[in-house]
Amino acid sequence: MKQTRSSSDSNEKTVEYIKMKIRTIDSPEKFINLFHCLNELGDHSLVEEIQQYLKSGRIAEAKLSSSQWSAVAFVLLTSEKMPDEFHLDKFVKRSKAENMKVLQMLLPVVKESRSVHLKDCGVTDEGCAALASALRSNPSHLRHLDLSGNKLESFGVTQLCALFEDPHCKLEKLELSKCGLTDEGCAALTSALRSNPEHLRDLNLSSNKMGDLKVSLLSTVLENPHCKLEKLRLRDCGITYEGCAALTSALRSNPEHLRHLDLSGNELGDSVNLLSSVLEDPHFKLEILWLCDCGITDEGCAALASALRSNPSHLRQLGLSGNKLRGSGVKLLSDLKVDRHYELKVFFY
Repeated sequence: MKQTRSSSDSNEKTVEYIKMKIRTIDSPEKFINLFHCLNELGDHSLVEEIQQYLKSGRIAEAKLSSSQWSAVAFVLLTSEKMPDEFHLDKFVKRSKAENMKVLQMLLPVVKESRSVHLKDCGVTDEGCAALASALRSNPSHLRHLDLSGNKLESFGVTQLCALFEDPHCKLEKLELSKCGLTDEGCAALTSALRSNPEHLRDLNLSSNKMGDLKVSLLSTVLENPHCKLEKLRLRDCGITYEGCAALTSALRSNPEHLRHLDLSGNELGDSVNLLSSVLEDPHFKLEILWLCDCGITDEGCAALASALRSNPSHLRQLGLSGNKLRGSGVKLLSDLKVDRHYELKVFFY
């Protein structure tokens, strides 16, 4: 058949058709391909508009359409210097429902990022499953995941844990503070970390209602000789004597790696004596220990001072503010502070 219109007319209709498809499809992979098609046809209008938003730093204030969010993903993925860190709050600061829509559009960017920050973003079970699915396609890339402040249900956590137990997953830092971890979620997390314990270095589970049972379960990961965790934060987790006993037993079995332990806000009381027995071990190389608001008495302080006198080489910071201390416990630890063999800073207030 004879050509009835010019090539430029045909290109314009194709460009308009592609833009219409970008507005209507909901697959991130497909819209990335369509932007490549627009580039080949010489249409850069959407991309140029988004580049201006990104350069100005005002993108979180803009009300973008779905096609514009698609352009954001395309611009970031094709940038010569794609950022290693993804912070959702740099792109959107609106309702949690809106956050999830934007996250869905930017998942292609998320899975190429080494550090993903989604703190207080309203991530739901559905969002967690979508995130896990995206990250599973490139499990060896991610190093840091922060989901703190999101109410994660069992299904969402279980989906993520399937990623963590993948032997190709090399996650080093995981933050799940204030996530309302359930028994099922904690069991799934423990199982995943037990299956793949070698890479994680920093775990934050603060402000979850862990209780002694969940902490005891988690302790089975710490006692694994392949576990090389260096920083553990369990602030305000409802830990009492039983949980502290399980934790100290695990640390006694595998004492060489942990450097930072935060147990503040737990009702430890006299169970700090158990922890002191680990501090005496010359193989235990803890450098920072936070025990603020733990109900520690002068007797507990005496046990800590005795342990530090036996093994003075490693501990550098000890936080004890908010405890029931009078004179003798404070004096014993203060004497260590001025001893030239110690480089210890003790915080009583």
